[in-house]
Amino acid sequence: MKITIASGKGGTGKTFVSTNLFFSIQKEGIPVTLVDCDAEEPNVMEFFSGILTEQIPIIQKIPVIHEDSCTYCDKCREYCNYNAIICLPQAKHIQVLEDLCHDCGACLAACQYNAITEKEKTLGHVSIYRLPSGALIVEGRSSIGVYSPVPVIKGAMHHTHPDGITLFDAPPGISCPFIATADKADYIVLVTEPTPFGLNDLKLSVQTLDTLQKSYGVVINRSGLGDNSIYEWLEEKGIPILAEIPFDKEIARVYSEGRLIAEVNPGYRYFFTNLYRKIRNHAGNCSSQR
Repeated sequence: MKITIASGKGGTGKTFVSTNLFFSIQKEGIPVTLVDCDAEEPNVMEFFSGILTEQIPIIQKIPVIHEDSCTYCDKCREYCNYNAIICLPQAKHIQVLEDLCHDCGACLAACQYNAITEKEKTLGHVSIYRLPSGALIVEGRSSIGVYSPVPVIKGAMHHTHPDGITLFDAPPGISCPFIATADKADYIVLVTEPTPFGLNDLKLSVQTLDTLQKSYGVVINRSGLGDNSIYEWLEEKGIPILAEIPFDKEIARVYSEGRLIAEVNPGYRYFFTNLYRKIRNHAGNCSSQR
């Protein structure tokens, strides 16, 4: 089973839920992998100690146009769906916009004059860590200045344990990185907070997941903060609340020290183990209804 833990905005406690859920599942003896898909700012390994077993570069091929062979026929630009090529035939100018290139190879197929070759560009790295328990953490990390982290995220998601549970710690927001992470999941856990900002971004996340036809439930973090608007909206929409995490000073203190509340407090380990069971049950019910 593949579970994505996501949120419409940053700072709601997405990584807090991911790391504590991962810790609690592995303590149950279940094979589990945690994939840090927030490739622009990965931080899951701040909470664990593991051995780096493998580091894989994520490579993209970028077209190189040789102007001494180019006839400026403009075919490569016409074939490019991503507007990554500028061609001005009258000025005899052609240029590749590397940040917009998606490595699709269309320009090579279009060119009839062998004027295009390719070079390699490193977009980032995927690092695989093995914990003493045998559980795996996979971290995607984009190189500085890379336009889109999506290829790195997809590379990280590819390197998971073939059996057991996979948790994807998604990037915040609802743009392409979020969609890439949610698309391969069997179930989505949306982490939110009972504030106007939390409700607004939760609505956007729900709209996106409904478009993707994904099953999901909600974890409300910092329960007791804000008002009841989010509860009223969830009830109106019939969206299940999987768990409520209280607005607790102990949680904030432990988290700021780079530790896990499920490890420090046995009560919270039971809480996250129970959350895992609720996720499985609701995901199973959603599948049976399709």
